[in-house]
Amino acid sequence: MAERVLVVGSGGREHALAWKLAQSPHVKHVFVAPGNAGTADNGKISNSAVLVSNHTIVTQFCKDHNIGLVVVGPEALLAAGIVDDLRAAGVRCFGPGARAAQLASSSSSSKAFLQRHGLPTARWAAFSTPQEACRFISSTDFPAWVVRARGPAARREVTIAASKEEACRAVQEIMQDRMFGEMVVIEELLQGEELSCSCFTDGVTVAFMPPAQPHKRLLDGEQGPSTAGMGAYCPVPQVPEALLEQIKGGILQHMVDSLRQEGAAYVGVLQTGLMLTKEGVKILNFKCQFGDPQCQVILPLLKNDFYEVIQATIDGKLCSCMPAWLENRTAVCVVMASPGYPGDSDKGMEVTGLLQAEELGLQVFHGGTALKDGRVVTTGGRVLSITAVRQDLLEALGEANRGVATIHFQGATFRRDIGHRGLRLLHQPLALMYKDRHVGAGAREVLSCLPQTSAVRGTRAGGRSEGGGFAAFFDLKASGYDDPILVSQTKGLGPKLQVAQVCKRHDTIGQDLVALCVNELLAQGAEPLFFLSHLSCGKLDAEVMETIKEGIAEACRSAGCAFLGEAVTEVAAPCAPGLCGLAGFAVGAVERGLRLPGLQRAREGDALLGLGCPGIQGRGFGLVRSVLRTSSLRCSSPAPGTCGHSTLGDVLLTPGKMFSPALLPLLRSGHVKGFAPTAEGLLGGISRLLPEHVSAVLDALSWKIPEIFGWLYKEGNLSAEEMAQSLPCGIGAVLVVQKELAQHILQDIQRQQEAWLIGKVVAPCHTAGSHIEVENLAEALQLSSPQQLLHSSTADIQPQPRRRKVKVAVLVSGAGTALPALIGGAREPGSCAQLVLVISNRPGVPELRRAARAGIPTRVIDHKLYGSRSEFDSTIDRVLEEFSVELICLSGFMRVLSSPFLRKWKGKILNASPSLFPLTKDGNAQQEPLESGFKVTGCTVHFVLEEPGAGAAIRREPLPAGPGDTEAALGERLQEAELRAFPLALQLVASGAAWLGAHGRTCWRRQSQSLSPEEEQGRGAASTEEAPEREGLRADP
Repeated sequence: MAERVLVVGSGGREHALAWKLAQSPHVKHVFVAPGNAGTADNGKISNSAVLVSNHTIVTQFCKDHNIGLVVVGPEALLAAGIVDDLRAAGVRCFGPGARAAQLASSSSSSKAFLQRHGLPTARWAAFSTPQEACRFISSTDFPAWVVRARGPAARREVTIAASKEEACRAVQEIMQDRMFGEMVVIEELLQGEELSCSCFTDGVTVAFMPPAQPHKRLLDGEQGPSTAGMGAYCPVPQVPEALLEQIKGGILQHMVDSLRQEGAAYVGVLQTGLMLTKEGVKILNFKCQFGDPQCQVILPLLKNDFYEVIQATIDGKLCSCMPAWLENRTAVCVVMASPGYPGDSDKGMEVTGLLQAEELGLQVFHGGTALKDGRVVTTGGRVLSITAVRQDLLEALGEANRGVATIHFQGATFRRDIGHRGLRLLHQPLALMYKDRHVGAGAREVLSCLPQTSAVRGTRAGGRSEGGGFAAFFDLKASGYDDPILVSQTKGLGPKLQVAQVCKRHDTIGQDLVALCVNELLAQGAEPLFFLSHLSCGKLDAEVMETIKEGIAEACRSAGCAFLGEAVTEVAAPCAPGLCGLAGFAVGAVERGLRLPGLQRAREGDALLGLGCPGIQGRGFGLVRSVLRTSSLRCSSPAPGTCGHSTLGDVLLTPGKMFSPALLPLLRSGHVKGFAPTAEGLLGGISRLLPEHVSAVLDALSWKIPEIFGWLYKEGNLSAEEMAQSLPCGIGAVLVVQKELAQHILQDIQRQQEAWLIGKVVAPCHTAGSHIEVENLAEALQLSSPQQLLHSSTADIQPQPRRRKVKVAVLVSGAGTALPALIGGAREPGSCAQLVLVISNRPGVPELRRAARAGIPTRVIDHKLYGSRSEFDSTIDRVLEEFSVELICLSGFMRVLSSPFLRKWKGKILNASPSLFPLTKDGNAQQEPLESGFKVTGCTVHFVLEEPGAGAAIRREPLPAGPGDTEAALGERLQEAELRAFPLALQLVASGAAWLGAHGRTCWRRQSQSLSPEEEQGRGAASTEEAPEREGLRADP
């Protein structure tokens, strides 16, 4: 089961952590707190406003959101014991405990630890007064020019001075106002090559990571002030394998063992800063988490599932899940900082060019960014980390710099020489390396041709592949053509390919690709001759490639065309391993004079024939992905209506129908006026067949619509127009034929496949362009919907009678009185509602005790523990989904629900207002009728909308306001009216007698339907006007 993960932090490191975790199939969603603009609503990643400094609030957030794993970035929080507190509360957390983390967070403590255990480091001393520190600097026989201090909020000040005088000035500045703590550490300035070596560790086992080299100075050539890091690259090529083994065993393993001996077992990531000096390797510092920007170049090279590695580390089983790393790949990260960094830096400047950088195949990790009015703006410090992963260091560096050049914000500071130190140590002339750069800058082409035992051989006369490359020959005369016209078509698979990746199923996409191309050739009356394909991927997977080739080859054999070969492009990161794109190119031929005339021959009275196709192709899959993003079902879930025999992914990946060669004789018979596939949508396909000013009318009840389209219609809350515009709705292609020949042609087609007479061409319309009307589509989609989805409909069509109880939740705050009435109503014989949950935003309210006595589960979601209304609402939403809630009743719920929540639950939230519509928005509802002289007041139960309106009323309970009524007396009578009206309104909606239409008005069953007395009463109270008969609706006035 996929888990929710919380990443704590807001920098580029945390963005990289979330990005890598989101790639795991084990991870359902990643929250980042507080996050930045890059982690705000980015696929599986979103930000959280939870207050991370309060460990109690974080713990409650994790329980409310069912968080399965917490990954902490900032060292200050680790040192403050957040991991200890979360683990004590039963929350799985990745990172060291406070005792181990504090060793890394304190310069003096870390130096003392290294010294105790004989680990090599620079000579050092700690001082509490500036005078003592300066005397030490002046008297030592080595350059004691590194000044380290520690300040509030884990801020670490490091000054690398160029002289004794500069080092003393740094001490005076640091300690004068005690800005960075009570103590400074003075240490020897080491000379050599600096490395950053990290590892995963479960407290015993050490899993080494490739070494990285950070660039700490602000400016090129190692000039300017020292920073937290202006860039990095990984791996470092100049480090021998023997030295890496020494670092792993003699330093990292030694440190982990020493920590364990001191009772501070270390679990998490341990990073050391090392200097390769003439005397050997020495430790500069160590961190208790990934460094920034080292994290941004290490994680892109990890081959394993990051989530699995973390879990193995936490469970002490790292030895059974050792990480593997990409070979022959180098990652380079260039940091862009705000002007003024590392001091006080400017904020609020707009950042542009981010999409262009990502289009170059780069990963842009955000740090100091935020969203403001839909724009990305800077928040100071290090703003962005641009990471490129390529074949070698030179290429990666060039691509990262290209990305930096496309991004702009005022005063951006960055280095252009990241990795140049590594280049100099490769002992290879730059000219020789640059010579081949044009080959691999974007991609490396791997051209392949299928062997002669596959589809190329024996498919049809005239085709052969020669030369060992991608070139091929085709002899048209050998194919029997005298005076042919060549027709070509190129198509690609986009979103459907991504769904195939998620499902790890590639046996159908090759068929889809061939069908898309061949059907377009048929639209011109052309016979397919040969086919070629192009595949781009993040990493070559031989098994996947072979599966796709087999699918293409089989489809080509069915189409009667030759499959000449396939080009494969291996795209460098950030393309995830697997397929990135699949495109096909088909060439067909038609004898001159036999090309379909199409638009010129369709006339009024002609018939439209539809060819059945259960699959979805083309741009419609973009809409499918949008529905999947908001659906509670996943690709691995049982498909609706299949009784578990197929998964949703299996149904969605059903290949489109390929109509050649069965249709070719018919198309060339002269009886077909036009043929058009509908892969790009039913309306779009038909519009290709109609001359200007000619219209068409279709009847959706005349053909069979597969259940998957009904599911998409309901699950995506789509309109019938959206369905017809984007999806084929069960029709794979449309033919235009003469009315007199329609039945004869239809019978010929039906001998081979499903086909129907679906419509006709009608008189020209008086508006510009063709007009296509699909009658009864909403009803047909409703009828095709899987039975278990009927309860969730909010469309303007008549729901089917419900056969089970609808699950209802009640939201309370302690101020409502309707809960006992709702409980009682749900227990009445014939009730269609079942109360399954009561949620309160305040603890200890009477409704919680009433619900508990009635055996109804309760939850307290305290709004005070959340940083924003949307965060609070999302928690409620998750709990509602956990209990499979279908309707919500508000009973004295005193929180304002956010617009996203109301949109998601539109038509499923009921509330009672102590007035007749129009609603009393302000003031006292009991006092208003008395002061205004109204003779009638009352209570209204209605659907809750973003913009309240009288049309959303379900049940009105009018009350006469007598001259002797007091405010208190009228208030009591209104409460009694609510207790009567609310259960009846709930029954009306739960039974399907009333629902919210797409126009925002309450709709009712037809008068002819059999209704209960309560339903009849509810209808009379809420509506007196009947909608047009063809709609089958009743609506409020």
